[in-house]
Amino acid sequence: MKYLIYFLSFTTLVSFSTQEIYCQVYNANYAAVVNQCSSSNILNNLTEYEALGVKRRGTVALDNTLTWLKNKYLSYGYTASQITEYSYTYTGSTAVCKNLVVTKIGTVYPNKFIIIDGHYDSLNGTGTNDNGSGLACILEVARLLQNIPTQYSIKFINFSGEEDGLFGSQHFVSAVVNATTPKMDIKLVFNIDEVGGVAGMVNNTITCERDQSSPTSNNAASAAVTNELITCVGLYSPLSTFLDRAYASDYMSFQSNNEVITGFFERNETTHKHTPTDFLINMDPTYNYNVAKAAIGAMLHFSVVDTSLTNEEFESSFQGSIYPNPATDLLYINCGKLDRNYTFKLVDLLGKTIITKSFEMASQNESISISAIPNGLYLAVIESGENKYTKKIIIN
Repeated sequence: MKYLIYFLSFTTLVSFSTQEIYCQVYNANYAAVVNQCSSSNILNNLTEYEALGVKRRGTVALDNTLTWLKNKYLSYGYTASQITEYSYTYTGSTAVCKNLVVTKIGTVYPNKFIIIDGHYDSLNGTGTNDNGSGLACILEVARLLQNIPTQYSIKFINFSGEEDGLFGSQHFVSAVVNATTPKMDIKLVFNIDEVGGVAGMVNNTITCERDQSSPTSNNAASAAVTNELITCVGLYSPLSTFLDRAYASDYMSFQSNNEVITGFFERNETTHKHTPTDFLINMDPTYNYNVAKAAIGAMLHFSVVDTSLTNEEFESSFQGSIYPNPATDLLYINCGKLDRNYTFKLVDLLGKTIITKSFEMASQNESISISAIPNGLYLAVIESGENKYTKKIIIN
């Protein structure tokens, strides 16, 4: 949703074709993932989203869209324990709205999050462009990154209440981000809102948005990550870029909280948003597909594909292990040839550290009691100097 017009004095046309900008280079492995982006998935998801109807607060259509989104994430391999709903109400309405959050835990920085978000409510019409187009991109990112280890944790967030005044994102910031002890550590927020293009026009440019509002303390950091976003667009999609300011969408709730933000918005703005004619027929699904490719490349870059030791590397290089797996009451650490001063962490799928234990002059084999830990999938992390080892552990 955007209510304001562009001011040209704040914008600069930026188009990149080189492979190395701002110290970023083309990554063939990232490109291989980007090229798995499915144009048919984009089209199908837009079609399905449109068929769900007008998604206003308190409507069955909004509830059905929430269920549709949950089922999408589950079909990609995310588990129920990774999916959280946050309910809220706001002044002027008794309707209960929900934000949907899907968490993918990073292997190196499990407690530092990259948020990629877009709203799923609509105003006056089905909202196929505003913001089914953003959701289609986010879903493709989630599908393709589901089984790729990333150093930073990712939260895929689908907000409600955006069209009524950013209420969903405001609630998440106040009730979740700032209510977490310590406060949730956010690396950046990447907002995708209305990126479907205009039927019959040449849609070859995506607007990249950076913070130019108060508070200004993170404006420079926002400009830096937006430059990185611009570079990713050039490296992993056929699109050119247009640099503008961020405003009037869910990232502004985070901006007010002094977080680092960036975002995508269509360059050719639809005249159909917030009307009963915001339909797929008035969009350019090929453009939406190209924006999704740019978003996938950007998220691979921002989250950093993991380079920490695999289980096999740890066991062969240091002759160490974490066992048994699955585990029930006790988890054992054989540090092998690793330095005897190390830290062990057990992290759940929402990024919360359940156990932290530091060892000094540890024995060859140490045990960790897990009898009080609920059943489920966790990430075990061993850090020793510059060495880091991660392993998924099942507790049952």
